[in-house]
Amino acid sequence: MSKDPRTVVIIGAGVIGLTIAHVLSSDPSNACEIVMIARDMPEDIDSQGWASPWAGANWTPMPMGGLDERIKRWETVTFNKLWDMIPTGLVKPLPSRMYSDQENNFVDPWYKDLPRDFRVLPSHDIPSVYKSGIGFTTISVNPSVYLSWLKSQLESRGVQFVRKKLRSIEEAADAAGPDGIVVNATSLGARSLIGVQDTKMYPVRGQTILVHAPHLREFLGEAEVYPNGGVTYMIPRPGPDSTVLLGGTTQAHNWDTSYDKETSDQIFTRCAALEPRLLEKDTVHVLSHNVGLRPAREGGPRVEIEWMKLPLEGRLVPRMDSAIPQARKVLVLHAYGFGPAGYQESWGAAEEAVNLLKSSILRSGSN
Repeated sequence: MSKDPRTVVIIGAGVIGLTIAHVLSSDPSNACEIVMIARDMPEDIDSQGWASPWAGANWTPMPMGGLDERIKRWETVTFNKLWDMIPTGLVKPLPSRMYSDQENNFVDPWYKDLPRDFRVLPSHDIPSVYKSGIGFTTISVNPSVYLSWLKSQLESRGVQFVRKKLRSIEEAADAAGPDGIVVNATSLGARSLIGVQDTKMYPVRGQTILVHAPHLREFLGEAEVYPNGGVTYMIPRPGPDSTVLLGGTTQAHNWDTSYDKETSDQIFTRCAALEPRLLEKDTVHVLSHNVGLRPAREGGPRVEIEWMKLPLEGRLVPRMDSAIPQARKVLVLHAYGFGPAGYQESWGAAEEAVNLLKSSILRSGSN
């Protein structure tokens, strides 16, 4: 990076923006001042305006890793990073089982070398309602604790946090200054951020139930998605409070953030069929019903560099002040659109994003 500190403004304080800031600030050679500007901050765990507090926040097999080598690399880097963090208590190792009603669903999966202890389950270890199954050891984090840890790490390194809703890339560039850099980690906000307005972004509605269930200590799930967007999984979380997230739904293009009782009943019924101990009323207690919108993108996540011309064209573009803007270019790093995989791709994507940023600065001849 530049020898003279420059300002890097990161828009969005979700898991992707925070992880990029962590990677950027971890290397002393990256001489920069980092400012995170966001409407929602890590302490806003009850806000439905962003996705990070509502995530499953574990590693779960997803199809994109088998279709895109870049995403597979992100997932590999992230899994290994989180696995190494287990001694901190922030990350929980989880023995896991997944089942399918398809006989050949788990034949040579792309992820077989990624989680630990991967194995195809023998027929006598598979419930009779399923036709195949796999076992492995995965990891999970508790979003409220993990996001707060990331923020505290960044604050200890001098990263500034500013609570503000930015309406345009130009506002972010103004905050970064003449030689500044903008990182666009706005997730669903990329649809409406002026200068980006990415109409490929769309929500995937997720509804879950958080329960206290101290005797549930493994990840359980089904591979299939039901016609109404229902999915079945149970994710124990790290920490002494013995919480387990029961899911869920994956409903594309659904913006509804309201609680739906019928959906909740279906989630609990499916999970209890897979793990009957959920019906033990003396030990299992419902703590909350949750609804969040995953920030998905047609064609997959966008992680790339763009040099944007300022001022943005159009007389309706809002500005922070009435000063006449000077014509210039600003370096923008886009990192958004991770859908349901933000946590499990975060470290790999952040490392690539920072490398892209450093390479672009070197190519531009900046000193």
